[in-house]
Amino acid sequence: METRKVQVTGGSTYTVSLPKSWATENDVSSGSKVEFHAEGDLLLLTPQTENGRTNGEMDISDLSTESELRRAVMTMYVSGFDVITLTTERMTAEQRRTVRNATQGLVGLEVIEEMPNKMVLQDLLDSSELSMENAVTRMRLVSLTMLEDAVEALVTDDQQLAHDVMERDDDVDRLWYMTSRVFRSVLRNPTAANEVGFTRETCFDLQSSARQLERIADHATKIAELGLEVGEIPESAAEPLSDLHTESAGVPDIAMDALLTEDADKAIELATNAREKADAIESHVREVDTEIHQFDPQLVQVLGLVVDSLSRTADYGTNIAESALQKAAPQP
Repeated sequence: METRKVQVTGGSTYTVSLPKSWATENDVSSGSKVEFHAEGDLLLLTPQTENGRTNGEMDISDLSTESELRRAVMTMYVSGFDVITLTTERMTAEQRRTVRNATQGLVGLEVIEEMPNKMVLQDLLDSSELSMENAVTRMRLVSLTMLEDAVEALVTDDQQLAHDVMERDDDVDRLWYMTSRVFRSVLRNPTAANEVGFTRETCFDLQSSARQLERIADHATKIAELGLEVGEIPESAAEPLSDLHTESAGVPDIAMDALLTEDADKAIELATNAREKADAIESHVREVDTEIHQFDPQLVQVLGLVVDSLSRTADYGTNIAESALQKAAPQP
C-alpha cells in the first residue's frame, strides 16, 4: 500500500499524485485520461479505455476437441472481453462450426470477422442493456418450471415432456453465462457497476443465487433423463415424489421472493421461512426413501436419485435464502 498527501492548488482544487509504478503498468502518462468512480467513502480510479471495450486474444491451436474449444469461447465471454479473437495457423471447417455453435449459446455474442487463421467475436450488447435482476428472475421461472415438468414427466411417463425439459436447460445456461459475465465486468470495471444499476455486493448476491438456480435446472434435467430411463413407475411412488417436489420447490421459490424484495424486514421474514421449510423437508426425504424401498432394486436406485435431486433443490433454496439475508443485513 502506498500513501499520498492531498494538496490544494488554485485555492479550491484538491490534487494527489499517482504512483509511478501503477501509471507505468497501466500506460498512464502525461495527457492520459483517467476515470473516477465514487462508491460511498471509496474513490476508484481506472484508466480510460477507447470506446470502453476490452479485447482478448486466444491461440486455439492446442485445443484438440470440440468441448475444449466451446469451453474456451465461454471462458473468454464470461471473463468479460467485448472483442474475442481466436487464432490458429489455419482454422478448420470443424473449428469454425464449433465456434459458431458456441456463440449461439451466449447472449449478445456474434461472429463479426472470419479469416483463414482467425475468427473475431464481439459482444453487441451494452452492459446497460443487460439486467442481472431480469436474468435471475427469468432463471427462477424457467428452472422451477423445468423441475415441475420433470417430475410430472416422471410420474406420468410423458417422454415428450421429458425431452422438452432437457431442451430448456440451454436457456438457463445462456442466462447463467450472461449473469456471470456481467458480474465479472462489475468486479473489474466500476463503470459497469454504474451501468448495471446495482452495487457490487448486490451483484454478488444475484450471481450467487443464479448459480443455485442453474443447479436446480441441472437436476430437473437429470430427473427428466431418469424418467426416460425408468419408464412407467408405480402409482404408489408417484404421489410421495410429487408431494416432495412441492415442498422442495417451495424453498427456492420463497427464497427468491426474499432476495428480490426491497423491504429488508420482509426479506428476513421470507428467508427465515425458507430455511425453516428446508429443515422440515429432511424428515420428509427419509420417509419417501423408506416408501420407495419396497420396489424392485433397480427402480429403487433410480427413484433414490430423484429423491436426492429434490432434496438438493431445497438445499439450493437455502443457499439463496442466505444470500437474501446478507443482502438485507445493515451495511457497515
